[in-house]
Amino acid sequence: GTKIMKKVIGYVLYVFLGSWLPHYHLGRKWVVPDIIRKISANLLFEKCGKNADIGRKIHFSSKITIGDSSSIGDNSYISGEVKIGDNVMIAPCCVFIANNHNYSRIDIPIKKQGSYESKISIGNDVWIGFGSKILCGVTIGNGAIIAAGAVCTKDVAPYEVVGGVPAHHIKYRR
Repeated sequence: GTKIMKKVIGYVLYVFLGSWLPHYHLGRKWVVPDIIRKISANLLFEKCGKNADIGRKIHFSSKITIGDSSSIGDNSYISGEVKIGDNVMIAPCCVFIANNHNYSRIDIPIKKQGSYESKISIGNDVWIGFGSKILCGVTIGNGAIIAAGAVCTKDVAPYEVVGGVPAHHIKYRR
């Protein structure tokens, strides 16, 4: 009822107005567009923390939780349930896919086997680089860094730096 209506209003406000207004263009921050995107996120998300920064032209799921002072970069794609902690930096063009297709049977076409969902969890103080992809069921630990273009198919430990396809250990921050 009311919860669904709030999400629909938030989505429509974002898609038709907030998504198209400037974000970090011409070397400045735009206050009014940021307020519109913040209102949209408060209506659309399960939880939207203080000072969250929502970029432009993002494809959203309605099952997003974002913590305080976290940001989602322009042109990102979020499908399924995604929990984002506090002080998380998500660069533009990142992808979060918290659902997948069933494919184990070979006597039925894959598209008729249905799908499943497994939440993506991102800890606090995480940096996710440009164009990274985080897949179904992955947990990113506090303080981790995901290098640009990495594809995370497995959990990332706290303070671990990973990169590559599939993402592999590079070092620890400490």
